Amino acid sequence: MAAVIAGSGAAAAKLLQRPVHSLARCSRQQYLRLRAQHAPATVRSFTSGRRALDKKYTEDHEWIDISSPESASIGISTYAAKALGDVVYVELPTVDTEVNKGDAIGAVESVKSASDIMTPVGGTIIEVNSVLEEKPGTINKSPEGDGWLAKIKVTDTAELEGLMDAEAYRAFTEEVEDK
Repeated sequence: MAAVIAGSGAAAAKLLQRPVHSLARCSRQQYLRLRAQHAPATVRSFTSGRRALDKKYTEDHEWIDISSPESASIGISTYAAKALGDVVYVELPTVDTEVNKGDAIGAVESVKSASDIMTPVGGTIIEVNSVLEEKPGTINKSPEGDGWLAKIKVTDTAELEGLMDAEAYRAFTEEVEDK
């Protein structure tokens, strides 16, 4: 049996020395092996989309998505939604309200507790997610998507500089859990 294996190894080596145009006459396994040897090395690196870079987080577990130049969306993080448990009531801010960074713009109540929602930046509230009034559980299903709370027209983009990106926020929440 070793002679058969050695013989097939020699046949494979001989096949590998053939010009590339003879690939049509080799088996699929041989073809893939040859192709891998002759293909340039490809290195794929992880890249994050622009949208991921546009979302910032606070230490109070709110997020702000600044991907739209007209307005920024505000909501609570997935971490906060899990900590709250089932959301049963959402108090939304009033449209056209002027707010400063750190102001309470609403509240979220769950079966476990209630929590104020603080705005990460100053500006004017231009829209609220009225779906949450009828379906507050949307926050649990999609806290960083369909569960957004309000949209704000940001007055000072410099206030965004003190906020965490997704990676820094993840590290922050891991640190909080370790304590």
